Amino acid sequence: VDSEIRKLIVQIDVTGLSLDTLVNAEAPDLKKSFDAYSDNVVKLDKEGKREIKRMEEMKAHSKEYFAEWEKQNNAYTNPEIRELSEERRDNLAAVYARVPEAAAGVRGAYFDYLKDLKEIQVFLSNDLTPKGLESITPVAQKSARHKDELKASLRPVIAALDEIKAELYSGKK
Repeated sequence: VDSEIRKLIVQIDVTGLSLDTLVNAEAPDLKKSFDAYSDNVVKLDKEGKREIKRMEEMKAHSKEYFAEWEKQNNAYTNPEIRELSEERRDNLAAVYARVPEAAAGVRGAYFDYLKDLKEIQVFLSNDLTPKGLESITPVAQKSARHKDELKASLRPVIAALDEIKAELYSGKK
């Protein structure tokens, strides 16, 4: 999930850049710039929906995993091991719970930005002319706010995923 979210952030930037390139394109390059922008919107749509689904699955699977761990904890006859297992499970469950908490605003920010991009795309598919670009440019510039909000909503998710990696792989608390 971590590497895919980082790829999504790159795609957000690439899509935003392709929109900037499009609204600043010269007349002969309009079709080429529009096609590149359209391709990036499709990629962003696909990657964003996949990552939102993965974050939701991560929440569901972690609940199942920690519930199963709790059940298996009763199998320990050694109280010290049982206590260590409970402590470790509780620590990891708390760390994993930060991802869905951090991801709370991602869905809305993603769909707000994607809606802007798709509406700009439809508008320009009907009026891919210098005047059409001129008229949509203020809207395209405002969409940058939604892009920034989306990227900002992903930062806490990355931080939470970094905490998980630190907890699992650093050997330090």
